Amino acid sequence: MQYMGALIGDYCGSKYEWSNFRGTLDERMDLLETGKFTDDSVLTVAIMDWLNNGGPEGEFSVGKYLREWAQKYPSAGYGGRFKGWVASEKDEPINSFGNGSAMRVSPCAYYANTLEECLELAKISAEVTHNHPEGVKGAQAIAEAIYLARSGAGKDGIKTTIENDFGYDLNKNIEEIGRRAHRFDATCQITVPEAIIAFLNSRDFLDAIRIAIWIGGDSDTIAAIAGSIAEAYYGIPSFVEENMKEKLPNDFKEVIVKFNEKMLKR
Repeated sequence: MQYMGALIGDYCGSKYEWSNFRGTLDERMDLLETGKFTDDSVLTVAIMDWLNNGGPEGEFSVGKYLREWAQKYPSAGYGGRFKGWVASEKDEPINSFGNGSAMRVSPCAYYANTLEECLELAKISAEVTHNHPEGVKGAQAIAEAIYLARSGAGKDGIKTTIENDFGYDLNKNIEEIGRRAHRFDATCQITVPEAIIAFLNSRDFLDAIRIAIWIGGDSDTIAAIAGSIAEAYYGIPSFVEENMKEKLPNDFKEVIVKFNEKMLKR
């Protein structure tokens, strides 16, 4: 199965979210041995489910799928404001600029047939909750990076395009980022460029996730975002794919399999 990059990053980073990795940048991590799927994975699957059922052309809004999946997995680690939105009866957004919009956006970049469609889908997927300009921007930047990577763009091209289109500074040194005392920050403004930088400095799929975790802070989400771009650029190694398939909940698998089938027809 493809399209699991965000879920794998989330799983690998989850054990470091509140107890960040303290080793050196070159130190080995046992990424696939222990972890769990958190809100990053649940809501990515929700976006897939929405797209499986027609996306913007379907019968129900993206908010319905986000709310239903969050209610199905109520202890996955959602932010307080998002939990309040889930519990409400309304689809009114919460003006968030948190990284939730970017962590769940990857299916939009695969579903889209054009960059314009990619950016529109990313906007729709974000603004139901994250309608703050920075929340929408973060989702669109990650969606565009994935779309460019899956379209064959090189890292220099991805970096330059994202910098020009979204104004992020992607020139920061990885070691410099890691020296920021591993403070926890879940905003798009901080974590989106850091996740992209982790990908840009990586050698392969797992290396992107490893660097994202080493950065510290909101490790599961930064790794989920970096993993989603890395999958589009490198692909997922078969041994990683097989390992993760065994860990996926059955309802996740059903949605991902359907999404894979749908992508073969687009």
